[in-house]
Amino acid sequence: MFFSWFSEKGLKQGIFWAIMIYLVGALNDVLARFLGTRLHAVEIAFFRFAFSVAIVLIPMMKSRQNLFKSDMHFWHLLRGILGAIALGLCCYSVNVMPLAENTTVLFSEALFMLPLATIFLREKISKTSICATILGFSGLIIMFRPRAENINILAFIPTCAALLFAVMNIMIKKMVDHKENTLTMLFYFGLYTTLISAVVVPMYWNMPTLKEFCLIFLLGIGANLIQLFIFLAYRATTASAISPVRYIELPFAILFGFVFFNQIPDSITLLGATLIISGTFIASGKTNI
Repeated sequence: MFFSWFSEKGLKQGIFWAIMIYLVGALNDVLARFLGTRLHAVEIAFFRFAFSVAIVLIPMMKSRQNLFKSDMHFWHLLRGILGAIALGLCCYSVNVMPLAENTTVLFSEALFMLPLATIFLREKISKTSICATILGFSGLIIMFRPRAENINILAFIPTCAALLFAVMNIMIKKMVDHKENTLTMLFYFGLYTTLISAVVVPMYWNMPTLKEFCLIFLLGIGANLIQLFIFLAYRATTASAISPVRYIELPFAILFGFVFFNQIPDSITLLGATLIISGTFIASGKTNI
């Protein structure tokens, strides 16, 4: 049957879940930008974490299994620290950069994933993949506009977030291979990121309105969906096979940026995106999956 691949692990199923990751991610960027008109990025990140852990806590408590038990607490804590920093950076960058430009820079996560998957997951990458990764990074450099009078310093923000996301994805792959329960991973990620962000949020506190609370709640749901789709994608296929699918987020970002914020990407953004996408696409075709 046409949809038989949906019930079987493999590349097609992994790509489907990866597309869902980036669709929800683009929608979350829209929500974060709306919230960022009045709330600080730290506060947005805090509520995103808090609502996401509150949502997942309900099925955790109803489960007959003791899903709070884990022998990977150090991994959960480390992922929480990295996640709090990375998502805080994202909440900030999405409010100071056009959506398409921010998304394009975040594409570099796929480029970071290739060498990290080689080092930590021992996934084989060919010489062609190495060259393609260099091509992709050249596109990232263009996004910094090095010939401009003032270099695009803001591009460093999502670049750092992309690197942290790549490291976190390697950790997720390790934890999934260790058979860690999905709800357990969602809960501890939400718990640790909430506790970490709670330390600094009082310095930026601004009481949200009822409308903003509703948007924050949707942001929390989206955050959990992204995590869930990542787990499902990594259960279906390899990390290096999924990472190049990231470029599908650009059409979403361009569409949402135009519809909601009247943003149109410039030629520099499109050139950088073309090189990054080309690099990840070529690399994916030469990666041993």
